[in-house]
Amino acid sequence: MIGFQPYETFQLLIESGGIDRANTLLVAACDAYSRRPKPMPTERMQFEALAQRLFPTASVAARARAAAKLARSPHLSPILEALVVENIGDELASFLENNESVSEELLLNIVEGGDVEKVALVASRKDLTKKLVSKIFPVNSRKVYRALSKNRSIHFSGPYLRAISKAAAMDQVVAHSLAAREDFDKAYLLSAFFDLKEEDRLEVLKAFQGRKIPRTKMHRTYEHISVATAEFTQAMMKLLSKNRRPEVTRLLTQITGLDEVRCGEIAHDVSGAALFVVLRAFGCNEYDGLKVLIHATAHDRNSSSALAQYTRLFKQVEPEAMVFAMSVWRGDAEITALAREASSRPISHKPVAPYSTRTPELDKAADSATDAVERAMQAVQKLRNNKAS
Repeated sequence: MIGFQPYETFQLLIESGGIDRANTLLVAACDAYSRRPKPMPTERMQFEALAQRLFPTASVAARARAAAKLARSPHLSPILEALVVENIGDELASFLENNESVSEELLLNIVEGGDVEKVALVASRKDLTKKLVSKIFPVNSRKVYRALSKNRSIHFSGPYLRAISKAAAMDQVVAHSLAAREDFDKAYLLSAFFDLKEEDRLEVLKAFQGRKIPRTKMHRTYEHISVATAEFTQAMMKLLSKNRRPEVTRLLTQITGLDEVRCGEIAHDVSGAALFVVLRAFGCNEYDGLKVLIHATAHDRNSSSALAQYTRLFKQVEPEAMVFAMSVWRGDAEITALAREASSRPISHKPVAPYSTRTPELDKAADSATDAVERAMQAVQKLRNNKAS
């Protein structure tokens, strides 16, 4: 049957011997089968019957050794694959990750079984079919999504892109894995922005260059409060030069509409990436914005390469893109809105004229503004009056 004993002899040895003999026979039979160049159909059927008889009678250790030897065969049938998976023990990871001849049927059975450890191993394979990917993504497990994020053979788009970006927002490991990939759109890591390294945050910001940005409620707010950009940057420089970060937090909370915890993260972000988002949303140019960043961060004016990158970002990233970023942080928009073509006309982010009694149409605009606009305008007016003293 497999080169050294007829099938009937194996049957007699099984029936006349004990567990020790069954152990020896099982390991020897699996080793012999794995060495066969290409078994004939009749040989495969005979070995399947033999293996199904031997595996239940052998010890756990012998079953694991035999399954490991059998796993090396490139000619495993679905029955033999199932025996390997059931008995290989600790070497299952190596089998599922490295064996190129594993059938789709077996992998689908593993995924449908719901064992997240095994599903994560399947998710690491480089030959996943569309059907397999569609079955893996609904498995709600960090281990599975961590494996998917590292699998560079998967191109995330559509619902898979939405799912993996949400996973990145909840799991730093997923976020870091995606940040390390050159084929992943870094803009979709915006929700995980504060968990990323500085260099990865800069990549997220760069991903917003030249994009068509969906309009959000906050765009109207910033069109109004951007009239006080000069006062805002002056106040920020004064507070940061004295390292009065708690007051910066309160100021950002009043003006941006973000919650206090998020504003605290921005105020204490020594990399400057989060603060860049706020400054550019206000319409700050590279001249005024860099002055604030120098006071807020550890970047040296003369030697920091990061400042050069921020200079380019101030020129290349439009204010409306950073307003959208803040909308995502605030929860007013989903980052996946980027995947849908914005239905509105291109956003023109220009400061509105100051309020005047000679322009009553502006008063009508003020009447229709949201509460967020009114609160932000009150904070801006306070800035003008107090001069951040």
